[in-house]
Amino acid sequence: MSAFTSSSESNMYVYQSYNGTHYGLMKGPAYTPPSGLIRDPSILKHTDGMYYVTYTTNWEGNTIGFARSADRVNWTFLRNVTLPVANLQNTWAPEWFKDSDGSVNIIVSLRTTGATNFTPHVIKAQNSSLSAWSAPVPLAGLSPNYIDTFIVKIGSTYHAFTKNETTKYIEYATSSSLTGPYTFRGTGDWAGWGNWVEGPALYQLDDGTWRILFDAYTTSKYYYSDSTNTFASWSAKKELPSLTGFVRHLTVLKEAGQPGDIRRLQSFNFQTRFARHYNYQARIDANVSPVEDSQFRIVAGLADSGAISFESVNFPGYFLRHDNYLVVLAKNDGTSQFKQDATFRDVPGLANSSWFSYEPYNLPGYYLRHYDYVLRVDPISTSVEKADATFKEVTP
Repeated sequence: MSAFTSSSESNMYVYQSYNGTHYGLMKGPAYTPPSGLIRDPSILKHTDGMYYVTYTTNWEGNTIGFARSADRVNWTFLRNVTLPVANLQNTWAPEWFKDSDGSVNIIVSLRTTGATNFTPHVIKAQNSSLSAWSAPVPLAGLSPNYIDTFIVKIGSTYHAFTKNETTKYIEYATSSSLTGPYTFRGTGDWAGWGNWVEGPALYQLDDGTWRILFDAYTTSKYYYSDSTNTFASWSAKKELPSLTGFVRHLTVLKEAGQPGDIRRLQSFNFQTRFARHYNYQARIDANVSPVEDSQFRIVAGLADSGAISFESVNFPGYFLRHDNYLVVLAKNDGTSQFKQDATFRDVPGLANSSWFSYEPYNLPGYYLRHYDYVLRVDPISTSVEKADATFKEVTP
């Protein structure tokens, strides 16, 4: 996810998620452009394996900006591109769109001097380096006065979600051609999201559900809503966990996840309880809410690839680690000490060999166990301690 924030139009923040709902900060600020403004950043992974962001460079003007990154964390300014439109006054909200024929396009909202209305346009990349672009072509049918247009293609149909800048609703139109003409399928409060919302961004979850994110900018809230029937109806809007009120006009790039199995750790001797984080402390609880607090991505050990580490699903970049024998959820600071404290060797369960026990990488002879429902690492000897130190990895 690339976003600017409610506190700064000059910095881009980058987040990642393993479930499409909870996003953890990768770096913030991650990029500050030379123009001093980075509104509406949109992220793309190109065929060269690099990540590209395009963004609004100024409130007024005729350019859009570009930056590039190999890792989504460290960004390099590439260029500002001038759009060849006479008397162009506002060039807002450029949004990547990669068509099914492989062409790379940007949808951008334009307004010329003296005009009162915005019109969505498309520009097409003319080379693989994304340095040359076609002249803007208006999207027929998306008028009058539409901005923040986001397009997805399903089969041979283009689906456009766009803000009616007059009524402040996000509306929905379709076309058999990228440039239109588009026919509106949903206008006004058709989806139940209300008005004074903008910046729609869509992506598809692994189960086929489509999710839309949008900015309720007058109330400083960020919402999402889901559709399981190809946009015919939508769930009630919910605030985006943790980030509502902070992020502004974001987009999400969905790509293949990093390796790692998402699991819950079930206690052997309290089988209705699962390991979870609560206020960054690790413990076992029943009826965990939100359930994501008890979901961890089991990955190759940070200190030893032959061991494992537990990364939080709803706090990406945070891992279970031991600290003065207590187990906490903490952000990976990249140090050798952190990596060792967050690495465990999975061994046959001390109380049941078909379950698991977890020996800290840098404390041989100690094991992850619960005591008074709190997770810690201790030496284990008694049958009760062995049961306390035994867990099952359960698929959510």
